[in-house]
Amino acid sequence: MISEKMKPLVNNNSAIRAMFEEGKRLAAIYGAENVYDFSLGNPNVPAPEAVNEAICRIVNEEPSVMVHGYMSNAGFEDVREAIAQSLNRRFGTKFHQGNILMTVGAASGLNVILKTILNLQDQVVTFAPYFVEYGNYVRNYDGILEVVPADTETFQPDLEEFSRRITDRTKAVIINTPNNPTGVIYSEAVLTRLGEILTEKEKKFGTQIVLISDEPYRELAYDGAEVPYVTKFYHNTVICYSYSKSLSLPGERIGYLVIPDELTDSKEVFNAAVIANRVMGAVNAPSLMQRVVMRCVDETADIEAYDRNRNLLYRGLREAGFECVKPQGAFYMFVKSPEPDEKKFCEACKKEHILVVPGSSFACPGYVRISYCVSFDQIRRSLPAFKRVAEGYGLKGLED
Repeated sequence: MISEKMKPLVNNNSAIRAMFEEGKRLAAIYGAENVYDFSLGNPNVPAPEAVNEAICRIVNEEPSVMVHGYMSNAGFEDVREAIAQSLNRRFGTKFHQGNILMTVGAASGLNVILKTILNLQDQVVTFAPYFVEYGNYVRNYDGILEVVPADTETFQPDLEEFSRRITDRTKAVIINTPNNPTGVIYSEAVLTRLGEILTEKEKKFGTQIVLISDEPYRELAYDGAEVPYVTKFYHNTVICYSYSKSLSLPGERIGYLVIPDELTDSKEVFNAAVIANRVMGAVNAPSLMQRVVMRCVDETADIEAYDRNRNLLYRGLREAGFECVKPQGAFYMFVKSPEPDEKKFCEACKKEHILVVPGSSFACPGYVRISYCVSFDQIRRSLPAFKRVAEGYGLKGLED
């Protein structure tokens, strides 16, 4: 009954979601307090109080048609203008409401822009490790995902290999910084060179290549790290943003696309993206959440809570003997498996009721992802279990 296109998706159901379901099963057996589920990027930090206050005020003060009704498929004009002006204040850009398209989170935004630009067999390049759904999103529109292997020394993009993989069929490049699953932030030097390569390739092949920057973790940066704004480095850039992490609203599905004036045929692309937003079934982003975003456009969740989690987990894992790069942003730690088959390592962790995601799900085998957007107490309670796993592999404590 199901389509041929869906069969591989069913067979390769997300390992992240599978681990999440396994966590619920184990919690029912052993008690939630005895299961250490680090599988899903589901924020434990609550939304800012300003969000709750905004919801109450909007429901009580704004007309029902504004709270629950239809609007332009691109979203409310005043919401889009508020977002544009916030970006301009923060990053020195020159956006206006005509550059902002409200979407049902970043995932929907990625699908909207890919549907807008991809033709049959167009190539989309990304860098390992990458968020597992990118491949599915590209295949939704009959594109081909080309993956640049990971540089496991730094987890910054391997730009020499990237340059070799650009062809006359390359239509888009997807980057994700701060990165899921490594927490690495792409440096200005890397983004500058990446932009130069894309400009050179456009001239060589006489084509247009869109750089899509997937940015749900933009606000989650630590130790004073700056996350460069990508539109400054390359003219054909589109930004996909979500409030799932910055405002702890993953279930509300609210985000936006930035389609700058500098993009080739920007008005045509914007108008096509608005139609794509509609025909894909979203119609428009949730009206209530758009109104909330306008009132909370410069708010963020408690980033310091994630930083405390990061420091505790990193220190505990290193003391147990595990190797990992300390993340600069997001809320994931990418840990080297003590054996080549990281899926076996995941099984060893599961015996201690620790749930982590295999790196092969991110096209980077030999590593596991640990999501630390959980409670501080869960991390503290999990460290003895991690230490027992490490002892089973004969690991010794490491120093930085």
